[in-house]
This record gives sequence, C-alpha cells and structure tokens, in this order.
Amino acid sequence: MTEQPKVTYMEIPPFDREFFTSSKEFSRIGSGGLGGKANGLISIRDTLAEGVHPNDFPRITVSIPRFCVLATDVFDAFIERNDLSHVALSDLSDDHIAHAFQKAEFPAAHIGDLMALVAKVHQPLAVRSSSVLEDEMHHPFAGVYATKMIPNNSFDVETRFHKLIEAIKFVYASTYFQKAKAYIDSAERQIENEKMAVIIQEILGERHHDRFYPTLSGVARSYNFYPMGKAKPEGGVVDLALGLGKTVVEGSLCWTYSPAFPAINPPFGSVRDMLEQTQVEFWAVNMGKPPAYDPIRETEYLVQPRLADAEQDETLRFIASTYDPQSDRLSPGTGGQGPRVLTFAPILQLEAIPLNQLLTTLLKLCEQASGASVEIEFAMTLDSAHGLPARFGFLQVRPMVVSNEPVEIDKASLMGEKVLLASESVMGNGTLNTIRDIIYVKPEIFEAKHTRIIADELTELNKNLAAERHPYLLIGFGRWGSSDPWLGIPVSWSQVSAARVIVEATLPQMNIELSQGSHFFHNLTSFRVSYFSVHHDSPYKIQWKWLERQDKIVETRYLRHVRLSSPLQMKVDGRTGRGVINYE
Repeated sequence: MTEQPKVTYMEIPPFDREFFTSSKEFSRIGSGGLGGKANGLISIRDTLAEGVHPNDFPRITVSIPRFCVLATDVFDAFIERNDLSHVALSDLSDDHIAHAFQKAEFPAAHIGDLMALVAKVHQPLAVRSSSVLEDEMHHPFAGVYATKMIPNNSFDVETRFHKLIEAIKFVYASTYFQKAKAYIDSAERQIENEKMAVIIQEILGERHHDRFYPTLSGVARSYNFYPMGKAKPEGGVVDLALGLGKTVVEGSLCWTYSPAFPAINPPFGSVRDMLEQTQVEFWAVNMGKPPAYDPIRETEYLVQPRLADAEQDETLRFIASTYDPQSDRLSPGTGGQGPRVLTFAPILQLEAIPLNQLLTTLLKLCEQASGASVEIEFAMTLDSAHGLPARFGFLQVRPMVVSNEPVEIDKASLMGEKVLLASESVMGNGTLNTIRDIIYVKPEIFEAKHTRIIADELTELNKNLAAERHPYLLIGFGRWGSSDPWLGIPVSWSQVSAARVIVEATLPQMNIELSQGSHFFHNLTSFRVSYFSVHHDSPYKIQWKWLERQDKIVETRYLRHVRLSSPLQMKVDGRTGRGVINYE
C-alpha cells in the first residue's frame, strides 16, 4: 500500500470563527494531531478536486462536507485538567465513564471558538471521532468510537453551545468504552497511547417537517468478498439506504448491488421476499420537540421514521419501486398505487441520476491514491421533483485488507468424512490451524427473540478466551453484528474480538443476505477474520451432532463452548469464495 502523507496542523488553517461563510472548507481548533479520519479526508481532497470533473457529472456537486477539527491537544488538556485518567483506564462501566466526562469542565481556552461556531450555524452537526489510531491499514477502528449528531436548532446560542460540548465530551468518553478497550487489546496497542481529535461537520441532508436526513447514503467497496452471478470480486459492491448512513454501517436492511451490474437485483426468492427483506425504516435527525435529556446516549437526537413518512416528505421518487399485487411485479418509481419497496431502481436501472458512474469513478480514484482496495462512505441529497441538481457528500475513505495468499480448494473437498462445515460463500483468504476452541449457538433452542441475550452471554465467554489468548471458531444464526436483533445477533466487535473464524448459518425463518457495508464487517476484514455463510438448504451441512459430542468447557442457556484435543484445519480461497473447516 502507498502510505498517505500525514497532514500537519500547520497545513490546516485555524478556525476563524466563521463556518459556512468562510472560504476555508476545513479548519482546526488547537495545535495537536488531527487523527486518522480527518487526515484521510484532508489527504483525499485534492484527489477528488482533480479527478471528478464537473462536466462529467453536470448538476451534481461532489464535495467533502465542511468541517472543523478539534485537535488532540484539546483532548489532552481536558483529560489532564479534570484528572480523568484513573476513571478512563479503569474497568468501570461505559455509563459511569460517560457521566464522569460529562461532569468535567471543558478547557476554557477553546470555549470562545466553539461558541462562535454555533452562534452562526443553525444546521445539524455531526460530532465524529478522529483518533490517532483510526484508519490504519490493518486496524481501522471502524465504528469503535462514537459519533453524535445534534440538531443544533435551539433558539438561543447558549443551549446550542451546551449541546455541542455534551456531544464532544461523549465522543471523548467513547475512547475508553469497553468495546474500544477490547479492540485496542486485540490490535495489540496500548490504550494509554490513544488520543482523540473530534470532527465537527455539517450533516449532508435537508429538513422535512421535523426530520433532517439525506435522500440516500451508503458504503461503496472496490472489492467484493461475496460476488453473485456474473459479478467478480474486483467489481466491487455498494450498499444503499434511505436516510442517514447509520442503517448501512450498523448492518441493518439495505440494498446491495454490484457496480458492474447495477440493474441486477440481489438474489431474493420472490417479490414478496423483497417486501419483507428490504429497508422499511430509516434514521433521521430529530428537529422537532427535544427528547428526554440523555447526553450519554449516542442516538439521543435521532429518530427512526417509516417509509410512509418518507413518502410524505417526497423523498422516495428516485429510490423506490411500487409493488402491484395483481401482477406480482415491481415498477420503478412511485407513480402508481401500492406498497413502496426501496430498490433504488430509478437510479440503478433507469439511470435517472448517474450515481453508479460517479461511485465507480470515486472508487478508482481512491484506489489509485491509496494503492489498495478501498471503502468509502457517502451521502446524497436529490431534488425531490427532478432528481437534479444533487449534492454528493464524501464522508470517509478507508483502505481494505485483501489477502493474496494462494489457496486452492476444489469443490470435492467441501464434502467429506471429517468436514465440520464448508461453504462457497466465504469472506477471507488463507489457512489457519491453531483453533481448538469453538463457541456455538445451540440450534435446538435458537429463536430470533433471544438474540440480545445470546449477545450478552457471548460477552463473558469471549472475554475469558481473549484473556487466555485462545482464538476460537464462532457459529451462530443470522447476521453477526447487526443492530437489528431480528436479523441476527447484535454483537459489537468487542464481544467477538477473540474469534478468528465466524460462521453465519441461515434458517428458513432467518434467511438474510449478508451485509458488506457495516463497520462490524470492515473490522472482520481488517483483522483477517474469515467469515463463512452456510445456507440452510445448501448441500454443505454443519455437523451439529459431532459438536455435541465434544468436551464442554462452559454451557450457558443458549451457547456451548467446547474444546478439541487437536486443532481444526481451515482453508479459504478468496478467489472462488470457497472455504472448508476439517477436524481430526
């Protein structure tokens, strides 16, 4: 990979107490480090300016939303002056740490700048983490730290200022939350060396009644670990959603397609399956009645409206299709009567807006700049009547880890006497022969309504294995890491940090397509964790009876931890997507 030059604070102009009226798109408060996320955006700015020509995409404005970085020296001053190190480095709960940070005083030297920022800005703001360890090649810390979005629409400046300070303190506190500590430990880093810069950035979107959100958001990757049909890994993959990108990065229902074949739908069994397995609610910033005061909750100012609300907002015209029950077919757009389905067909099939062409261009530019496969996060607003003009916001770019180790697996080897499980839909590449521990969800009692309990039970088992430095194989049902407990088991990365192979099995009642756009998924690839998808009606079956016969170390209500006398033998061929795990 080509190393991107680090941006020094001298290259970024200081905040001049203007935001939208300033000629400076990026500015800083403080003189310390800017963190990985800010560095990445600043470094890619010129690449976007030179590579995306206005004539290629007329009436689409492509830019990085304006932001100001609160540098790491402000974080250092906050920690030192309030003597927070002992609390931060303790084993106290996240809530305890968050409350301690909220009670602490913010450095007085920078209050004037932050007050000036909110005095002239009435638009919603995203307060985002940008730590010094974020966005490294092999350990990008995707989704490990907090982002808090605030409406910033209170009448008086004082209230807006206090809400901004609360959000900054919450992001600071997230540096020391349990999932961050577990992640740093897995990455073999020291929590004492972490420093947090904070990005204060405009949220790309428009106000609709008491809601503020973009028409669509998404994640585009230049490498596809699960190509379907004619698609190839190098063709990439895109996940799209209505509203804020939280839907995509948390692994909820969204629309997935290959940039090489944008008009081809994901492999749903029927149109009725689409109705059940596509996005039906979305994230937006609450611009209405203030919620109950809860400064230590990341979603304090967010709401989840339904598609009917988006229809009222007139934001579905270019992203939805309409279902006709009589013909059992979908028609692109919202011209007819019937249920709406978020297929993005007007854009991807009818090409009403050249989004796919733009994403393909951006992926190529970022790959060339970074020297590696990349993942980008973005948001876009469209004119509700005509689609164009539109604004495309480039929110983040991260390198991806794609192994090139040659591994060959023929189809015949996927079945055999000592095959524990196998699949032709596997993410990863390489071999592994050090795993003797297996944690699996008991198939005989699994129900989706228990997934939150399963996640809690797994936390302690993972913690123990991580402390013992025992890597393990994890087997469960549905999407691991989904924020929606009805789609899978809603774990964070810290709850599975010691797993080196993860298996997702489907069931007739939980037959969900994989999500490749989530932060959880990105961390899997970066830690080189192999991820098997075993479909319930595939010819490759998990040997549950064999697992039951192994020596049990721990058994909870929904999980079993077994330990083998000899390590498993795992092979994954990233070129074909085949993988197999054998036992002795």
